[in-house]
Amino acid sequence: MSADYIAYHDQEWGVPVHDDRRLFEFLVLEGAQAGLSWSTILRKREGYRASFADFDPVKVARFDSRKVEKLLQFPGIVRNRLKVAAAITNARCFLEVQEEFGSFAQYSWRFVGGQPIVNRWRDMSQVPATSPESDAFSKDLQRRGFKFVGSTIMYAHMQATGMVNDHLVTCFRYAEVRRRG
Repeated sequence: MSADYIAYHDQEWGVPVHDDRRLFEFLVLEGAQAGLSWSTILRKREGYRASFADFDPVKVARFDSRKVEKLLQFPGIVRNRLKVAAAITNARCFLEVQEEFGSFAQYSWRFVGGQPIVNRWRDMSQVPATSPESDAFSKDLQRRGFKFVGSTIMYAHMQATGMVNDHLVTCFRYAEVRRRG
């Protein structure tokens, strides 16, 4: 495992996030990760920050076709036209959700009753790829026009943003993250 991956696990993964900009960041990164390894996305994270206006959804929502073409030439991101277009579409939908619910955090945390789901897995083989909550979250996002938000992607998003604590009970982060919830 790379040092970036270890630092991500040890400092970020599973910590509850209520900041809309960070939630948008993870939404973009999880969508970009589809079919790729998380290590690949972590290596490109700074490229995403630079090219996606530091994950400011207001700015990303204004990206046009010229900006898309420019992004597709930039090796610091995953140069997949559908994923780039999805990030822009999702920024626009994200702003609509903020308008309706006051914040994206208010909207998303409803899917877990406002509190992290704390699992008690002892082995990685027990950790699911989806859940009823990620199914509902995904379905609602898709209904609202979001792209690259299937249930597996949304479960990974929920894990990353601390909506679900899927650290194994034997992991030192399990109790630390649980206390932050």
